[in-house]
Amino acid sequence: MSKTLPRPHSSIVLDGPHRAPSRAMLYPVGFKTEDFTKPVIGVASTWSMVTPCNMHLDQLARAAEAGANTAGGKAIVFNTITISDGISMGTEGMKYSLVSREVIADSIETVAGCQGMDGLVALGGCDKNMPGCLIAIARLNRPAVFVYGGTILPGCLTGSDRKLDIVSVFEAVGAHAAGRMTDRELQVVEACSIPGPGSCGGMYTANTMASAIEALGLSLPDSSAQNAVSPAKLEDARRAGEAVLNLLRLGLKPRDLMTRRAFENAITVVIALGGSTNAVLHLLAIAHAAGVRLTLDDFTRLGRRVPVLADLKPSGKHLMSELIAIGGIRPLMRTLLEAGLLHGDCRTVTGRTLAADLADAPAYPEWQTIIRPLANPIKRDSHLVILRGNLAPEGAVAKISGKEGLSFAGRARVFDSEERAMKAILAGRIRKGDVVVIRYEGPRGGPGMREMLGPTSAIMGQGLGSDVALITDGRFSGGTHGFVVGHITPEAFNGGPLALVKNGDRIVIAALKRTLTLDVPAKELAARRKAWRQPKPRCTRGVLAKYAHSVTSASLGAVTDAHLEHRILA
Repeated sequence: MSKTLPRPHSSIVLDGPHRAPSRAMLYPVGFKTEDFTKPVIGVASTWSMVTPCNMHLDQLARAAEAGANTAGGKAIVFNTITISDGISMGTEGMKYSLVSREVIADSIETVAGCQGMDGLVALGGCDKNMPGCLIAIARLNRPAVFVYGGTILPGCLTGSDRKLDIVSVFEAVGAHAAGRMTDRELQVVEACSIPGPGSCGGMYTANTMASAIEALGLSLPDSSAQNAVSPAKLEDARRAGEAVLNLLRLGLKPRDLMTRRAFENAITVVIALGGSTNAVLHLLAIAHAAGVRLTLDDFTRLGRRVPVLADLKPSGKHLMSELIAIGGIRPLMRTLLEAGLLHGDCRTVTGRTLAADLADAPAYPEWQTIIRPLANPIKRDSHLVILRGNLAPEGAVAKISGKEGLSFAGRARVFDSEERAMKAILAGRIRKGDVVVIRYEGPRGGPGMREMLGPTSAIMGQGLGSDVALITDGRFSGGTHGFVVGHITPEAFNGGPLALVKNGDRIVIAALKRTLTLDVPAKELAARRKAWRQPKPRCTRGVLAKYAHSVTSASLGAVTDAHLEHRILA
């Protein structure tokens, strides 16, 4: 059977007498003579002990390896890096987070391209390595399946039914600073919130992107909704290895699946689940790698007709593990499909259409309250609101669940870094009616576009979530909630209007009008612009400097190869 399987890339590296040295190098790593007639399947693992999100992926990689080998391939497991947002959040280290997406994509592409791999299984468990895997898959365009590492189980406090996760700890920091929590209480929350392997437990960025990838058609059904420690997740990895061989037989490549309509499916599911603002950034970048035209306006267009149905953290009550217990996201996707909100004709890594994949999806139990019916949504349109105006001419991304209200007007409190803002928040210097402005944290200015989970969680922890807004050219963790606007473009470092804001300026956020306005006369803004000078780069050497030199605007997905592509084509 294996001899009939296509080997478009490994045959170039391994076939013929003149490739004997290449074959000789592979005997010590487990190849037998008969393996050289089989397709080589790379298993790209983001395993490490850096973070609980990825600490179990080595086991899943071995399961995927076994699945590929059983199906007639010869698998090779290799690793790439991962970083931890949760650990580095609020420090200079967080500047490497978005950068790691590019490093991961580059390294997977490099290994698979160099070694002549015919197909790929990529495993990710944290929010940057997941889009990094998808970017590499799109660039390589070889049969591939993505495997999500799965969600973490909730933490708990002795004698309490309260479910804890990483955001519980960040918000506890704010409560502690406000005098609402003792040192001992903070330590107890800290010690109990992360019980074991898996990605952060709400509809934060990891679970959002896993759901988006399944809707995009690049992972097997249910891959996005399985606990990290479960027989189902091991079986998902094994079946992914098998599926790559089937894709080789069918001749189905990632870009055959990653169509514009498939990206619309991904956006639709993200909205219905109340997912992270980071999905905007990552889906734009993945689409760019796949050669699909996707813009901020597509999120607005789809957002007008797709409701928010999931009552999931951070804005809601429930964790991903609770959604898994009632059936995961497939019943929701079937509901969306039957309502005409998904494109059922898109093909997936099963080789079938999305409609066929969802045909056997069961209904949710009648008693459940996590997923609302279409007739009674949490919000009738998208919580991901693309804003424009004189403060964001190229766009900004707001996360507005409706609980915070649909508009906010207040006075600017301006900070030129996250650290300065955090210091002021924890010192109690932020008041009701303030709009916290954190700038020079964009892709170039940061560099690296840090997430502002620390400041937003501290605001929530101090009880100011409904009374204070925060806007930035940085971005937000999927765990962020409150009245927040990120991805403001052009960013301050590039001379965007955010650089011209002064303390006390009136800022208006209007969700219904989709505007972000600096209420300052045009003549005054012109004078400020004339006086503005670009700051010196914060990094002049190493990977952060290289990233700042090559990265594009957040409104384009903060990709790093667009400028190069234009130069080559020119």
